[in-house]
Amino acid sequence: QVQLVESGGDLVQPGDSLRLSCAASGRTFSSDIMGWFRQAAGKERAFVAGIHWSSGRTWYADSVKGRLTISRDTAKNTVYLQMNSLKPEDTALYYCAQGDALAVQARGVMAHTGYPYWGQGTKVTVSS
Repeated sequence: QVQLVESGGDLVQPGDSLRLSCAASGRTFSSDIMGWFRQAAGKERAFVAGIHWSSGRTWYADSVKGRLTISRDTAKNTVYLQMNSLKPEDTALYYCAQGDALAVQARGVMAHTGYPYWGQGTKVTVSS
């Protein structure tokens, strides 16, 4: 049974930093891609960042390049999203997702439909 548990969401002010964590269990295949997506109120779920579990190759949405960084700790089976210089538009529910790299890439790393496994989400609110 695959389980993804996100944590680290909080209410912060613009310009602050946060680090989100996603603890994975039940499936830690080296050929998987881990992704972070976010969904703001009234909007569709959107890709934020992705990382290949074994190679460490990363992908980012243009809107977050330079501010958000995805990383993983293979010993802890945990993926992180370091979020710097947060803006009000970063406010959203952040989800962790996991899927086989070939299947994910066949649909495009940024497409949420390629990831069969999802966490419950962690809420990030950026407000002054």
